Amino acid sequence: MPVVRSTVADRKAVARSRVTNGADMLPNTDGRSAVVRRFRDITSAILNDQPEHCSEARLQLVRRFAAAACLAELMEARLANGEQIDIAEHALLSSTLCRLAQRIGINRRLKNVTPDLHDYLEATNRTDDDVGVPR
Repeated sequence: MPVVRSTVADRKAVARSRVTNGADMLPNTDGRSAVVRRFRDITSAILNDQPEHCSEARLQLVRRFAAAACLAELMEARLANGEQIDIAEHALLSSTLCRLAQRIGINRRLKNVTPDLHDYLEATNRTDDDVGVPR
């Protein structure tokens, strides 16, 4: 008899973990702590930047990125408070963040800030009328 493998989508919601169902961001954590809130904020911000539906593999990379970013921020806060930090550990975290960002596909995307010609002329004419400058 052949073995039938079920996928995550095939299983009932009650048979999946709370993380898979979206009920928890991280297992066995209080979602109210500052670090978990920051982790959630970073994860959400990166996922909002993704143009298409995020695969599970990319989601896992985003989660690793958010975790490393939280660790780096905690380390930098200690440094800002005058405490000693392990510079090699910070450099490793920074390098890891760069590699993860490349894998996730975080690219700088330029926004078109050039106004439409009609809108530009209309705004210019309104400004001239407001100050009494003849056309």
